[in-house]
Amino acid sequence: MIKVAVVGYGNIGKYAVQAILAASDLELAGVVRRQVRDDQRLSELAGIAVVSKISDLEQVDVALLCVPTRSVPAMASAMAAAGINTVDSYDIHGDSLVEYRRQLSEQTKQHGTVGVIAAGWDPGTDSVVRALMEIMAPRGLSFTNFGPGMSMGHTVVVKALQGVEDALSMTIPVGSGVHRRLVYVKLKPQADFAAIKQAIQADPYFQNDETHVFQVGSIEAIQDVGHGVLLERTGTSGRTANQRFKWEMRINNPALTAQVMVAAARASLKQEPGAYTLLEIPLLDYFPGQTDELIQHLV
Repeated sequence: MIKVAVVGYGNIGKYAVQAILAASDLELAGVVRRQVRDDQRLSELAGIAVVSKISDLEQVDVALLCVPTRSVPAMASAMAAAGINTVDSYDIHGDSLVEYRRQLSEQTKQHGTVGVIAAGWDPGTDSVVRALMEIMAPRGLSFTNFGPGMSMGHTVVVKALQGVEDALSMTIPVGSGVHRRLVYVKLKPQADFAAIKQAIQADPYFQNDETHVFQVGSIEAIQDVGHGVLLERTGTSGRTANQRFKWEMRINNPALTAQVMVAAARASLKQEPGAYTLLEIPLLDYFPGQTDELIQHLV
């Protein structure tokens, strides 16, 4: 049995616990939370080790880092130094992700561990789908249309702002890969809405999209963790143009992210030391079971 710890018990962490408990080859080593007091124990964690430091758990093969993206690189580095494999759902695309992968690769190779990064659904499984589409039509254009739905990464960024009591960031697809962000904030007393709005629109998570910010009295009244994506590609196979592909899904955002992370935890133990995106790992490594049986089932 693979011993897996869940670090962080927010939206993703709660579903990660469920996914681990449902897996036949994984065992929940425990949950790591920033503060642990007996009066804060949740009923769903009864009988599960809940600690404030991962070193307080007896054995951990893989840690699922269910924490905000901006906390991930430092935490993954610390886990590598402790000899623990990590899986995260780092969700910043582009140069930031490439640089994080480079740095973590050096650290994991030094300590003989594995880090699977950006193991959510985008980046993550959608990255694999985009790659398959481009394999089938090497020349062409791909568009990723998110939503409509809650973006966890964007919501966490807004919640972290001083003066914000609660928040919800919704992603609305305009089409052809263009998005609109609708951000709803519940403010603390005396908070400056104009300043908070300016900070949101200037943040790298939002600055490249049309972003609208609204002040509301309750986030709970409008909360929904549903999300979705439509991937489209029009391209050319050889010399044959007008090849069209679509991939669409409507999902519970944190539940799907957690499930992908759990599959990546299994795959991490089958890789050589280093840092990997989902694209770099053989698909069969995400499954439990024997290779021949999996090929017979899937091919």
